Amino acid sequence: MRDNVLWRKEARIIMALAAALSINEERALDIYYSTKTAQQLSDPKYGLQLMSDGYIVENILAELRG
Repeated sequence: MRDNVLWRKEARIIMALAAALSINEERALDIYYSTKTAQQLSDPKYGLQLMSDGYIVENILAELRG
């Protein structure tokens, strides 16, 4: 059950990332999985699973900016 919830959260994040960067979802998917934030989201010790989708998208955008 928990994996299903995380999968849906990741889908929402990828869609929001695509909108924020004005790119298609496939490109957003590639970008998402190349980030450290994506790796941390799948690990409960970081607590990102409890954060809002918007917060996580902002983390990804900050990571991309360097």
